[in-house]
Amino acid sequence: MNEEQAMIETYRGVVYPDQLDHMDHMNVKWYTAKFDEATWHLFSAIGITSEYMREQNKGMAALEQHTLYKAEARAGDLLLVKSRVLEIRGKIVKFLHIMLNAETLLETARTELVAAQIDRETRRSCPLPDVVIDSCEELFELSNS
Repeated sequence: MNEEQAMIETYRGVVYPDQLDHMDHMNVKWYTAKFDEATWHLFSAIGITSEYMREQNKGMAALEQHTLYKAEARAGDLLLVKSRVLEIRGKIVKFLHIMLNAETLLETARTELVAAQIDRETRRSCPLPDVVIDSCEELFELSNS
């Protein structure tokens, strides 16, 4: 199985002219914004939904992010992001997003992130629920023993 087969689709969108920089390709802030949108879809797929966060007074905080820019995205390009959880343990989830040109399937960027669940009242990290860990293990065939 190749890397992308083990991933789920988390974003589809387009590059708009106002998202370009002086080099005439999508500015780095827009890669980050599109990856952020993909993150919330990934979280929802594993059970960290907006309803869960509201009802349980939880949130997610980014701890680390590493992005590789591999090809230019230009105005009018259709983009697709595929994602997977790489590791989940305790309070932490580590995941990968790969951004593709949806028409050519050329990889334009990838980013790996680490996030922690937080209690919004105490502002401290707290354990992820077992249902989220189980969902990740099922969806991405993780082994976290």
